[in-house]
Amino acid sequence: MLRRDFLAVRSRLTADDVQEAATALAARALGLPELAHARTVAAYVSVGTEPGTRALLDALHARGVRVLLPVLLPDNDLDWGTYNGDGSLVEVRHRGRMALLEPSGERLGADAVTTADAVLLPGLAVDDRGMRLGRGGGSYDRVLARLERSGADPALVVLLYDSEVVPRVPAEPHDRPVHAVVTPSGARRFRGPS
Repeated sequence: MLRRDFLAVRSRLTADDVQEAATALAARALGLPELAHARTVAAYVSVGTEPGTRALLDALHARGVRVLLPVLLPDNDLDWGTYNGDGSLVEVRHRGRMALLEPSGERLGADAVTTADAVLLPGLAVDDRGMRLGRGGGSYDRVLARLERSGADPALVVLLYDSEVVPRVPAEPHDRPVHAVVTPSGARRFRGPS
């Protein structure tokens, strides 16, 4: 129910709203120490009315940051590939879902995410504890579990709209808080930069 409510609000956003927010998000995120000093960032390509990531991906790539992007596997786990600019993306439709833009180059394996200094996570909301409400597919729960098993401790950052930072979201015992949330109006940390 809660996911549906957040998605309903997003569905009313115009293309101009999404673009304006994406520009502000990129500027705010690039100033975050966790991203400003990162050599490798695992990110994602936003779709539809998700908070836009393309300007941020391009800016990170232009800085010489290695940007890893997910490739959705049939079991909802994620493989990773490198973002080499706009021309390195291909549109892929997975089992009738909306089309995703994925990296067209070499597949690096599911563990490639463990090399990231920062991981940008998609979400629908984050609460005052830093707990993230995802879309419910479980792909990023697997990523977070993989990071924990490997001992990797990248900065976990969620990009959201201002209205999606809320007092409380439901959390399961296996859920882990993120380190920061970035919205068009600013950033909030739940843990200091490493």
